[in-house]
Amino acid sequence: MSAPTFTSAQEPLPLQKKRSIVLVGLMGVGKSSIGKALAKRLHLPFVDSDAVIESNAGKTISEIFDTHGEEWFRRREYETIRDLLAGEALVLATGGGAFEDARIRACTRQYGISIWLQAPLKTLAERLARRGFERRPLLREGEPRAVLKKLMKRREPFYETADIITQSRSIPKPAVVENILEALEKLALKRRDNPLPANPLSGFEQVHIPLGGRSYDIMIGEGLLSRAGEFLQPFLKRPKVAVVADETVAEKHQDTLLESLKRKQIDAHVIPVPSGEASKSFEQLQKLIEQLLENRIERGDMLIAFGGGVVGDLAGCAAGLALRGIDFVQIPTTLLAQVDSSVGGKTGINVPQGKNLVGVFHQPRLVLADTSLLKTLPARHLMAGYAEVAKYALIGDLPLFNWLEARGKDIIAGDPAALRQAIWSSCSAKAAIVAADEHEAGVRALLNLGHSFGHALEHAAGYGDRLLHGEAVAIGMSLAFGFSCHLGLCAQEDVERVRAHLDGVGLPTSLHGLDFPVDGKTLGDAMLHDKKNKDGKLTLILAHGIGRCFRAEGVDLQQVSDFLDMAGQKSQ
Repeated sequence: MSAPTFTSAQEPLPLQKKRSIVLVGLMGVGKSSIGKALAKRLHLPFVDSDAVIESNAGKTISEIFDTHGEEWFRRREYETIRDLLAGEALVLATGGGAFEDARIRACTRQYGISIWLQAPLKTLAERLARRGFERRPLLREGEPRAVLKKLMKRREPFYETADIITQSRSIPKPAVVENILEALEKLALKRRDNPLPANPLSGFEQVHIPLGGRSYDIMIGEGLLSRAGEFLQPFLKRPKVAVVADETVAEKHQDTLLESLKRKQIDAHVIPVPSGEASKSFEQLQKLIEQLLENRIERGDMLIAFGGGVVGDLAGCAAGLALRGIDFVQIPTTLLAQVDSSVGGKTGINVPQGKNLVGVFHQPRLVLADTSLLKTLPARHLMAGYAEVAKYALIGDLPLFNWLEARGKDIIAGDPAALRQAIWSSCSAKAAIVAADEHEAGVRALLNLGHSFGHALEHAAGYGDRLLHGEAVAIGMSLAFGFSCHLGLCAQEDVERVRAHLDGVGLPTSLHGLDFPVDGKTLGDAMLHDKKNKDGKLTLILAHGIGRCFRAEGVDLQQVSDFLDMAGQKSQ
């Protein structure tokens, strides 16, 4: 009998407090039968989300797919699971594809404990064959076993982020339930040791990055900076930190941070860094490390990255190298940094050959995303950060893109609720991807949508204010969808929809209007230095449609260069 395995905790779990149990896994794994038995033992109600959707629609799942399509079903699936988890504790069996939705994973982290029921492909195929493949809409799209194998490969990275992983093969059902009960008890005890406060202030959101011993949390909300000392104190071995601060940010917000640290008797040494992409250099990295060492920083000390993506990348890289690695905390002050660069542990500097080509993977201990800091962010930089928000929707979340079409201008206008929702959705999506692929060996590459084109544009622009990173990514995403359409991979209407949305919030989407020369050869040559390339061939993130991106290897450079020349001519 296989013992369950565990991922790390996302928040303290008092034993007396009941949380919902959410069963995830492929169709046929036994979520309903095991869920009913588990609910009985836990004295909780059992609910099957598919059954609720069927009851509300007055149709079977197959009929819903035939009548309304999968997109309609996925929207109802998210709304149903969200509402169920926000209520009283229960045992919930979800559909096989539910955990692909970043919002459902985030709701589960907030309100419940997720359990992935595993079973071999052969076992699942045999079970489903006995019940009739025709009852499963997705299995009608091809040879059932081949489709099931494809679904397993696509969904397992998301299932792997579950709190508990256990087997459901031919093991008798009572034994599976006992395994789960034992795992729940161990998880509850384990979560007592989480260093974050058990009851964060009302109004804060929390997203967990489950990476075993490198796990950490992202806190989202207004007023976090004024409480930074309280959140950092549990991580400190001695009351001393080094603050690497963007010069512009320091002028506006440094006093708030230092006062917060002072209230907790934490000594802070501030190291200012010039604003701008030019600071991501070997020269600045060496200078920063030397200042840390001159200040007698120790391996057990903490470094705080206080600024946008430039400071986060630079300080994180310095933290990973100094004394062979010291802890650091991210306090991102731009929208782009709060939704993307501060999360995931990718650090680095630029070199003449390209952007972020030198660096290390070094995870922070905590991320504090204070949304009130965005009130002083210039409008252009807020729009640039929005490009990364849109990226998460485009790579794998069509419902999120639909929401952005409705609320995108509110986010750009600084609406607090819309901003908070956008940051939470983005961080939740990235958390799941990073947990599944920390070092970018697979699914994490999707986060580079638009970046191969975008980095080439930044290189051509000289890495400065002529073209901000988010602006380059917006153009890059438009080019990626356009190139996908050029190859016959996605519809022109998807390309137009992407461009219309980005245009609508004020982001650039074409090569027209750039104040520096661009052509297919120049951009193509720059793209050859991309980290994702293999054997001298381009690796790009392309799309079958909105929310359906994939990694394409071995892309012909000449074909890309010709497309870029054509795109440049059309933009004139």
